Amino acid sequence: MAREGLQAELRTAIHVVVSEGLPTINKELSVKTNGDFSIISFSLCKQANPDASDGILLLSFQDVATTFPGKAKPRLHTSESSAQLRINTLEHELANTKETLHATIEAQLVNNEELETSKEELQLVNEELIAVNAELQSKIEQLFDMQNLLNDVSVGIIFLDQHMHIRRFTREATRIYRLAQSDVGRHFGDIKSDLECDDLLVSAQNVLNSLVPYEREMRTAHGTWCLARIQPYRSLDNVINGVVLTFTDITQRVDVIALQGALEIADGILNAVREPLLVLDSNLQVVAASLSLYHTFKVQANEVMRRPVYELGNRQWDTPALRTLLKSVFMNAEVFENHLIEHDFSNIGHRRMLLNARRIPSKIGHAQLILLAMKEMR
Repeated sequence: MAREGLQAELRTAIHVVVSEGLPTINKELSVKTNGDFSIISFSLCKQANPDASDGILLLSFQDVATTFPGKAKPRLHTSESSAQLRINTLEHELANTKETLHATIEAQLVNNEELETSKEELQLVNEELIAVNAELQSKIEQLFDMQNLLNDVSVGIIFLDQHMHIRRFTREATRIYRLAQSDVGRHFGDIKSDLECDDLLVSAQNVLNSLVPYEREMRTAHGTWCLARIQPYRSLDNVINGVVLTFTDITQRVDVIALQGALEIADGILNAVREPLLVLDSNLQVVAASLSLYHTFKVQANEVMRRPVYELGNRQWDTPALRTLLKSVFMNAEVFENHLIEHDFSNIGHRRMLLNARRIPSKIGHAQLILLAMKEMR
């Protein structure tokens, strides 16, 4: 809105009073008015205003007399007066322009200093962001490595929060519970499992309430066994933040225990009968033999125990028919009776034997045994 000749000076004055708090007092300049130029002065200063948080600016103008008191007005021709006035105006504008340029340069220097300061501050912020990003990247890599480690171990792990919602799980856990990645955040009670007796939701809630760990051996619908453990889950700042369930496959251990128990029972039975008897495991290796078998075939225990039945003696039991029968007994729980074997045995000569076999089922684990009985034909 300022007229020609006022804009630059007014802009500089506003910048100085706002940035430095320095007022401009009676600044003279030539301003174009009604097609001609007039000499005026203006003042600019801050005005206190209790209703404005940053205060307001007061701008005032005053005409400057073209004659000086006590001096006679010079008599010049009209053209000379106009020319002289124009020269005076231009000289005045030049002086004002120099002052304006000087003020602008100073303002630019201030802006450059502020820009340099801002650049340094931005550089510091950028360095901090780089450091934070590096730290975050390191933590992401650590979490990635931890997840890979958890997936590589043969233990199923499920993390639950305080509301029994699934936080995360390992790949092995999907062998026990029917989990998918989309199940993260769902309630644990909504997930189906392959456990024959699944009451772990109640147990998990009890562990969270009492902070007492829980442990139990459980059987799956596929016949495998796992050791289920539930423990409180503590965060890095030692705050209880849910529970963690772990599932360890103990099928092999259960099978060994079951086999040992079965063999203890078998030993007592075998030594009480008078017929030659063999007990075979799932690989058709001899795991027990009766005393009458050693006596009948005149062999020692080291010639029989832990050896495949087809390799005993001079391979008298290695016939296609017997292989088929034993496989059927083991796979289909079938029995066979009075299967005739006629052979020249190395220690006792020619003999005719009737074989009977049946599977001995185990209610624990996968330990399945075959009882093979022999009766000599006279």
